[in-house]
Amino acid sequence: MNSLQCELPLAITSHKDRDTFTHVIYDYYKESGRDLPWRQTRNPYHIFVSEFMLQQTQVERVLKKYGHFILMFPDFETLHRASLLRVLSFWSGLGYNRRCIYMKRCAQIIYTLHGGALPDSVDTLSRLPGIGRATASALVTFSYDRPTVFIETNIRRVFLHFFFGQGERVPDAELLTCVEKTLDRSSPRIWYYALMDYGTMLKKFRENPNIRSKSYKKQPPFEGSNRQVRGKVLKVLVAEPHLSENEIALRTKTQSHRVGKVLSELEKEGFI
Repeated sequence: MNSLQCELPLAITSHKDRDTFTHVIYDYYKESGRDLPWRQTRNPYHIFVSEFMLQQTQVERVLKKYGHFILMFPDFETLHRASLLRVLSFWSGLGYNRRCIYMKRCAQIIYTLHGGALPDSVDTLSRLPGIGRATASALVTFSYDRPTVFIETNIRRVFLHFFFGQGERVPDAELLTCVEKTLDRSSPRIWYYALMDYGTMLKKFRENPNIRSKSYKKQPPFEGSNRQVRGKVLKVLVAEPHLSENEIALRTKTQSHRVGKVLSELEKEGFI
């Protein structure tokens, strides 16, 4: 934990402040950086898949699915042409299944309008389904090693920890100013990897700084939630798409009226 031994909070008022911060982050990364498969590739499609999978899903769960998914759907064309149920069958276990629909719609647009090549423009990417500005920026940086300014949960944790030690309800706009001032423009891809790994470490050894973020929301319980029921229903439908509502209720051990509500939602969203 030596890398945490610096005076807090820092302020970015000089090159010295920025250099102190940079050294702390890079020193930790050199010692403890994670070796993840999507970091070992420059294939934009592979990075695209990893970014969708990593939205709101722990790295450990993504590691179990990422390699096999890439093997089954190796490029934008294959993903675009595959049936949604087939794609969902390989996505199962990652949760937030709506991402799967967005990812498939993106593949269709990228294949038909961009020749199967991931656009290198943040503005273009941010207009695609399920891709906000932060994800679009991450895709450009990780795919093409171009400097962009973005924030996600681990990066947010780092900047709250170092620069807003006493802050409450800190807006992302203030954090993004710090992100931009400290960005290593000569090696943005590695710099963001280092930030994310440091943020992951902070969560393990410190009280989560993200509770001081204005955007912080406590995750509601999963057990008994509508999200849990949706996951159960989709899992059954992927395996047996022609089951009736009553049969699904029996298989999932869920009340019929909840199954009916979920089926209506899934139909409206394009799952079935």
